[in-house]
Amino acid sequence: MIIPFIEIKRTSNKGLGVFAIEDIEENTLIEVSPVIVLTEKDTKLIHKTHLHDYYFSWQDDQKSSAIALGYVSLYNHKVDSNCYYETYFEDKVIKIISRKKIEKGEELTINYNFDSLSKDKTWFKF
Repeated sequence: MIIPFIEIKRTSNKGLGVFAIEDIEENTLIEVSPVIVLTEKDTKLIHKTHLHDYYFSWQDDQKSSAIALGYVSLYNHKVDSNCYYETYFEDKVIKIISRKKIEKGEELTINYNFDSLSKDKTWFKF
């Protein structure tokens, strides 16, 4: 499920991103995305591919990983993001939810470090 008031567009410096085509209220469920779960062995292999930048750690031990379908892998990173994600291991889905009101035309972002206020470094440079 993807709500009809978001779209994929090019950003000025990050490639593709997800943008609001109308205002989105705080605590709005934006997307429920199924995932493809990869084994620990496959997760080790993904580091050698372009998909390395698009996977999510999976399960509590974080030895496996998941590739999200839908738009989830296209939300760009921001420490003080306007959205957050929730992982549902048993259901094999990731949900995207707005943390605050998002204005029409604004890019939707998530914190890749899971914690919406985490200042931990990411594996990539901006």
